[in-house]
Amino acid sequence: MTTLVVASLSAREVGRRWVALALVVALPFWFYLVRRDATGQSLRMLTLGIGWAISTLTLFVVNASRGVDPRLRLTGASVISIIGGRLLAMTGVGVGLALGYWVLTVVDQEVRHPWAAALMMLLSAVVAAPFGSLIGALLPRELEGALALLSVVAVQMLADPAGLTAKLMPFWSTREVGTYAVDGGPTTMVWHGLAHAGATWLLCAGATLAIFHWRLRLVRYPEP
Repeated sequence: MTTLVVASLSAREVGRRWVALALVVALPFWFYLVRRDATGQSLRMLTLGIGWAISTLTLFVVNASRGVDPRLRLTGASVISIIGGRLLAMTGVGVGLALGYWVLTVVDQEVRHPWAAALMMLLSAVVAAPFGSLIGALLPRELEGALALLSVVAVQMLADPAGLTAKLMPFWSTREVGTYAVDGGPTTMVWHGLAHAGATWLLCAGATLAIFHWRLRLVRYPEP
């Protein structure tokens, strides 16, 4: 029940910041439009734009909830339910955004494997929520957090997909699945992408949970 309450509060917080929401939602479209003439590049840019958008929105929600989380803990809410509710809400927003942009690409582009293109965008949205939450937990100010997210996306764009640096980035899974979606190849590329996304999700969600478990711990005093 607490998880759903936190998810509702998080969705409401996103809705209140409608200007930031509109700008962030529109950003992937500009990424896509710049390289629209090249199917592969446009899809990859769009997918990274989705990842940046959802991670940034999650960062905003995490920072806006810093005053609410301690009160939720005092009412008996667990850290898992607080983090889980927030991830549930932001993942839902990300899935909706990804599906909307997937419809756009299917209509506008010739994609060899449309289902893999949908998977690529969904993975970006699903990974972005815990990644943005982790950055929000580590960097309490929105400007620093947004710059950190932008730096990660920039490195992801510029790094050689076959190199070690690209594989250490959180959105490498989308590059791997995207290559299969556009250029074809063995289905093992999809499984590699899924494995990388799963590991990244677990790492980011686990680290976020550990940080907030320490930050929101309840100090118990011995009874007199």
